[in-house]
Amino acid sequence: MAESDDDAAEDVRVLDARSLRGLAHPLRLRLLGALREYGPATASQLANRLGESSGATSYHLRQLAAHGFVMDDPERGKGRERWWKAAHATTKAGTEELLRHHDPSVRGAMNTLLHEWATIHGHELSTWLGTMHEWPSEWRENSDVSDFTLRLTPALARDMIEKVHEVINSYREKEVDPDAAHSARYRVHLHGFPREED
Repeated sequence: MAESDDDAAEDVRVLDARSLRGLAHPLRLRLLGALREYGPATASQLANRLGESSGATSYHLRQLAAHGFVMDDPERGKGRERWWKAAHATTKAGTEELLRHHDPSVRGAMNTLLHEWATIHGHELSTWLGTMHEWPSEWRENSDVSDFTLRLTPALARDMIEKVHEVINSYREKEVDPDAAHSARYRVHLHGFPREED
């Protein structure tokens, strides 16, 4: 979801008020996430993966396309079924601007988006915790569920976030081939926020 601070990058979609409204729907977020993680698919394939009807996935894919989040995959779309792919690798939200937008519907859409992202992250983590016993010990030993409490200023928090993003992005250059032995998709969630004293 929001992964990079490089707004100029071709593969990053920066949300504005209009595109936010087009994305802030639970199924649309899941559809876009599935296309980004697993690659191009048809509405029927996505319906099977997500446990939805193909009518619902077709409708919401068309809405995502209208807002520029997904597009036809011409390499695969030669039969009767339409193949879809993500138009960008990541999405970045200008959270502060959109949460303070003059239009309450935009603020509501931003809240929906943030809560859906949190729900998706929570579901992914719960799935890992519930199935980790099925994975080899080398993966269990190299997973992490940690939390830390620090006392920082907003500037120090920004500095830390940028450095963590740099470390994660540096591993993109080291990604292995999908067929490499002992490889797996590896998800990293990053949540950082201030807390009240009491």
